[in-house]
Amino acid sequence: MTMTGKTVLITGATSGIGAHTARLLLDRGHRVAVTGRDETRLKAFLDETGRPDRLLGIIADAADWPATQAAVTRTVAHFGALHAAVANAGFVAADHPRTIADGDPELWAPMVLTNVLGPALLANAALPHLEATGGRLVLIGSVAGLKNSPANLYSATKWAVTGMAENLRMYATSRGVGVTLVNPGMTDTPFWQGGVPPFALSREPVAEAICFALGQPAGVDLNTLTIRPVGQPV
Repeated sequence: MTMTGKTVLITGATSGIGAHTARLLLDRGHRVAVTGRDETRLKAFLDETGRPDRLLGIIADAADWPATQAAVTRTVAHFGALHAAVANAGFVAADHPRTIADGDPELWAPMVLTNVLGPALLANAALPHLEATGGRLVLIGSVAGLKNSPANLYSATKWAVTGMAENLRMYATSRGVGVTLVNPGMTDTPFWQGGVPPFALSREPVAEAICFALGQPAGVDLNTLTIRPVGQPV
């Protein structure tokens, strides 16, 4: 799928990697729908970014099925088709870096639902439309889904995304849909509540990696991209 004026839906895209990806796609002439849970943050992103003719904002929780289904339906109704969907929404629980052994179980459910259920919901809603366009589904994983950490539940959610990307690929490839897993390493995002590592990536290279995946020509299924900063040993 060569990216020439395509429509892309990105979940959780009012800040961080998702927002940078949306801006890059808009700069390159594409149409973008972004979702977010917070109406104030979504409006601020839309006002700051501009491009009202090619940018659609939708209030939606990535872990909520009716909201996800409605976001996909509204994107297709607004722009006429869906060529790519990016399951970007995700976060770490507020008790990070505490572990399964000593963390607060009351804080875990929203993280697990967003990080694991969210991509599955988006896939369910988007795949029929992506099949119609020969499009691509992108899941944002993490190096934490490739390397284990002691009793780290966030890492476990990203391991789930790693597995989901491959089993979705096995399903989607015979239907003409590409599936790509993008695994960022340490990146300058709000994830680092205790301070960003000095060698962390800026968000732009990760956004470029996502756009690279979306820009693959028809018939090319680019499956996994891992992008770490130089200096990250694991």
